[in-house]
Amino acid sequence: MDDKQHIEITGQRLTEQLQHNWALEMDGTAMYGALADREKIPERKQIFKTLSELERKHARRWEKRLAELGGDVPEAHSGKAHAVRIADTPGGMQEIIQAIIGEERRDVSAYLRQLRLISDEGTREILREVILDEFAHGHVLTRLLEQSGSRSALDYLLRRQRQGTGSWIGDAVYGVNDGLGAIFGIVSGVSGATLGDSHFVLLAGVSGMIASALSMGSGAYLAAKSEREIFEAELAKERDLFENHLASAKEELAIFYQLKGVPEEDSLRIADFLAENEDQFLKTMAAEKLNLTEDALSDPIKSALSGSISTALGAFVPVIPFFFLHGTKAVVAAAIVSLAAHFAVGAAKSLVTVRSWWSSGWEMTLVGAAEGVVTYIIGVGLGRVGA
Repeated sequence: MDDKQHIEITGQRLTEQLQHNWALEMDGTAMYGALADREKIPERKQIFKTLSELERKHARRWEKRLAELGGDVPEAHSGKAHAVRIADTPGGMQEIIQAIIGEERRDVSAYLRQLRLISDEGTREILREVILDEFAHGHVLTRLLEQSGSRSALDYLLRRQRQGTGSWIGDAVYGVNDGLGAIFGIVSGVSGATLGDSHFVLLAGVSGMIASALSMGSGAYLAAKSEREIFEAELAKERDLFENHLASAKEELAIFYQLKGVPEEDSLRIADFLAENEDQFLKTMAAEKLNLTEDALSDPIKSALSGSISTALGAFVPVIPFFFLHGTKAVVAAAIVSLAAHFAVGAAKSLVTVRSWWSSGWEMTLVGAAEGVVTYIIGVGLGRVGA
C-alpha cells in the first residue's frame, strides 16, 4: 500500500487488509493475556487482562465486518510466538512495556493510513473506534511505564508533580527524602558497629552525604536534559509529518481531541484552525502525545542544583548530633532528629497527594524507624564479627 500515491483499498485488497487487522488484534489478545498470566502485581495483572479483552473486542469487530463484506474469517490464529517474543524482551517490565508502546504506535500509524485509503464507511467507522481505543491504550501503558520505573510511591508522585508544573519543588522534596533515608541508614549501621564512635560515624556520614548529593544532582540534570531532548525530538517528528503529510497530521490531532470527548466535526475544525499556525500546531501535538509543554520543561541546571542541595540538607540531618555528642547519647539524638525530619518530609507529601499531612508524616516516620532499627542491628552484628 503506497500512501504517497493514495491507492484506494477496495475489493479483494480490502478483505485481505481486514484479515490482517483481525490477526493483528488477535496478536494483541494473546500478548496481553500472556503478560496477565505471568504478572504478580494484582493491579497490573488486571490492567493486562482488560487490555487483552479490548483487543479481543476489536478482533470480533473485524470478524463481523468481514462477514458483512462476504470475506472469509480466518478459522484460527495462534499468537503464541508473538506473545512469547514480547514476554521474553530482554530486561524487566519497563523494557517489555516500552516494546509494547512501540508496537501500539506502529499499529495506530497503520490504522491511520488505512483511514485515508479506505472509502468503505462501515470499515472506516470501525477504524475510528479502534484508533481511539489504541490511543487510550497508549496513555495507560505510558502511565504503567512511569509507575514501573519509580523507586517508590513518593518518587512517582513527585516526578509527576514536577512534570505537571515545571517546578523544582518536586526535585527538592524528593532530594531531601532520598538524602535523609540513605544517610540515616548509614549512620545507624555505623553507630551499631562502632558503638556510636563519632569519628567513624562522621566520616561515613559526610562521605555518604557528598556521594548522595552528587548522585542526585547529576541524576536530576540528566533527567531534565533528557526530557527536553525528547520534547525537541517529538517536535522534529511532528514537523516532518506536518510538512509532508498535513492531512494525516491534522487527522491525528483531531483524534486526540475526540479522546477527550470533543465531537468529530468540532475536533476536525480545531485541527484545521491550529494548522494555520505551524509552530502552535507542533507544540499542541507534542503536548497531546507527551503530556508536556515547553513551559513545563525543567531547567537542567536548576534541577541539578535543587536536587543536590536538597539531598545534602536531608543527608546532613542524621550526622549533626555527632559533631557535639558521643556514644549512646549521640545515637539517640541522631534517631530523634532523623525521625522528626522523616515526619516533616512525609507531611510534605500532602502537597502532591490527597492524604492528610498527619497520616502521611506518620507513615514516613514508621518507615524511617524500621530502617534505623534494621541497619543498627546489622551494624551491631558486623561490629562483633570484626571484633
